[in-house]
Amino acid sequence: MAFDKLTEALSATFKKITKQDRISDKHLDTLLSDVRLALLDADVNTKVVNEFLTKIHDQALNQKILSSLKPNEALMKLVYDELVLLLGPETPDFDWPKGQRKIVLFVGLQGTGKTTSAAKLAKYLKEKKDRKPILVAADLARPAAIDQLEILGQQAHVDVYADKNEKNALSLVKAAMKHINGKDYDTILVDTAGRLAIDEALMQELNSIFDFLRPDEVLLTVDALSGQDVIHTADGFNKTLKLSGLIVTKFDADAKGGAVLSVKALTGVPVKLVGTGEKLDDTDIFYPDRMANRLIGMGDLMSLVEQAQSKLDVEASERSMQRMMDGIFTFDDMLEQFNQLSKMGSLQNMLKMIPGASQLAGQVNDQDSNAMIKKNRAIIYSMTKEERNDPSLLRASRKNRIAKGSGTSVTEVNRLINQFEKAKEQMRMLKRMSKQFPGLK
Repeated sequence: MAFDKLTEALSATFKKITKQDRISDKHLDTLLSDVRLALLDADVNTKVVNEFLTKIHDQALNQKILSSLKPNEALMKLVYDELVLLLGPETPDFDWPKGQRKIVLFVGLQGTGKTTSAAKLAKYLKEKKDRKPILVAADLARPAAIDQLEILGQQAHVDVYADKNEKNALSLVKAAMKHINGKDYDTILVDTAGRLAIDEALMQELNSIFDFLRPDEVLLTVDALSGQDVIHTADGFNKTLKLSGLIVTKFDADAKGGAVLSVKALTGVPVKLVGTGEKLDDTDIFYPDRMANRLIGMGDLMSLVEQAQSKLDVEASERSMQRMMDGIFTFDDMLEQFNQLSKMGSLQNMLKMIPGASQLAGQVNDQDSNAMIKKNRAIIYSMTKEERNDPSLLRASRKNRIAKGSGTSVTEVNRLINQFEKAKEQMRMLKRMSKQFPGLK
């Protein structure tokens, strides 16, 4: 995930001052020197780094942070505030008034994930914002673009307007708007052609579409792995089209993320969305304040809660919790926990969102964790209903049968049973505590 290295470096830097009762000028200079190295190593633009550190240094002196009672906390707050300003500070929630029609124009170079990003945003708006979107396939330069958008539209359950016989993008957009007018679509997302580089023909085509549509949002897709080229691309498009925001794709694959930290300061264009995977649900709204929290090692519990609410079966979770409070815990309950955990995705990413746990993420291997969950589920699925409800039935012959049925070993079956017994004892303890402390119920 982007910023992983920077988060580790900043967390290590702040740890050096957490035990200091006072911070001297020398301490401040050393801290800012460490922050400088961390930012430059993360590929943040040099000009942005210099201006960022100058602001922190000046404000630390002006606010008399060095002589405050808790200078370490005050300094972290100062760095946090400056990071929010650097990344945003706007929060792009796409929370448009009901009934207002909005037009979103997607632009970008070829291969940056523009078409997929359009479908991802359409799905997000439909499911999370109760909008009625339609996708317009106006990328006529890439032969497979129309087919791709139609397939993605089907997967997202969003209508797509396309015309494979039309050769002129502006004519297609005009026909699309004529088709859409009078219908109940309230969000029109237009996918346009990309090029290998910014050229005059591309900009003329985009300008003509922009002048006709007068879109509410112009979103440029950029590849996080392209580094500082993100800034040059954003600057080039912004001079012609006046971009409203960026969509940074492959955000999960870039460990540095320096361009994302630099682009708003250098171009004035904020990041609005980040792509975190290939699936249509793998896209996140970019919240500058939450990202700043993660950067200084304070996690992002709000995003973790939102992920849980959107991905987990709330009713199943509530039933499971009630059973736990009643002291009831079977292998079916354990299986439900494994299923819910699988829905949450990367364990590494979850740990990064928990305050103080980001450094543990590096010790977790998602592939190993997923393999272990699959193995444990296979073991439980190989049990009979009676065995799941009454583990005391699990004698040697039954364990052998379960091991063969699940493609595991008796040792692995025993390990899961031991894990189950420990979890069950914890449930019993929780029940006893709930009687002593009614607030736990």
